[in-house]
Amino acid sequence: MAIIAGLAATEVEGVDSMAGNITNELVGKLGMKNLSKGVKVDVTEEHVSVDLSLNIRYGYNIPAVSEQVQEKVSAAIENMTGLTVLDVNVKIAGVNMDDGR
Repeated sequence: MAIIAGLAATEVEGVDSMAGNITNELVGKLGMKNLSKGVKVDVTEEHVSVDLSLNIRYGYNIPAVSEQVQEKVSAAIENMTGLTVLDVNVKIAGVNMDDGR
């Protein structure tokens, strides 16, 4: 379920990456995208709570991106599991200032 949440979150424009204990350089060297890092999922019998830690791209509206992440993650988990998502808490861990040039 953490991977579902991570995948949904990284599909939102403005989200740079998931934030977690593994540095982006290490993930890049390993040639993989760790979608479950920075995601904590609490599941009861019928409900799900999700905590996400994200790095956002510079220049994006943080509240707007956070809202889109909440909607997308909630919809993805509900569609794939049938469980009700109680809340999706978004923490912005950092802002990526690199404009890709």
